[in-house]
Amino acid sequence: MDLRMMGFDSPLFSALQHKLDAADDSDKSVSAPTRTYIRDAKAMAATPADVKEYPNSYIFIVDMPGLKSGDIKVQVEDDNVLVISGERKREEEKEGAKHVRMERRVGKFMRKFALPENADSDKISAVCQDGVLTVTVEKLPPPAPKKPRIIEVKMA
Repeated sequence: MDLRMMGFDSPLFSALQHKLDAADDSDKSVSAPTRTYIRDAKAMAATPADVKEYPNSYIFIVDMPGLKSGDIKVQVEDDNVLVISGERKREEEKEGAKHVRMERRVGKFMRKFALPENADSDKISAVCQDGVLTVTVEKLPPPAPKKPRIIEVKMA
């Protein structure tokens, strides 16, 4: 499928299209990216997100218009990678209706974020309201300053 026909004229999508075409024509060499990798890269490129840092937390904001909570998955991999993923399904066709134009994206979406060392992966919450997913990752408290240790001097 040519992505340019769908209105994706950016250099990123052109490069991905080139990789897809090369994957079809090649002899599946070891260094070639897999279809799964390319599909995931396209899903990540098409899922914009905002990240904010506050004194006590990190906030990840992703637009998810029209999705239900069951369509969105938030998880932590390897204790430090936040993964937001899911799938937007095409609406069921009503009898007699036909599409004149389809511009809203359907299919898989995903974003991965490496969490900083001070992120508490056990204290993560996610809320989707008015089509906006907000994931809050609390920060770990700063370590307490070490007090000097006093060594008793013995007389010999």
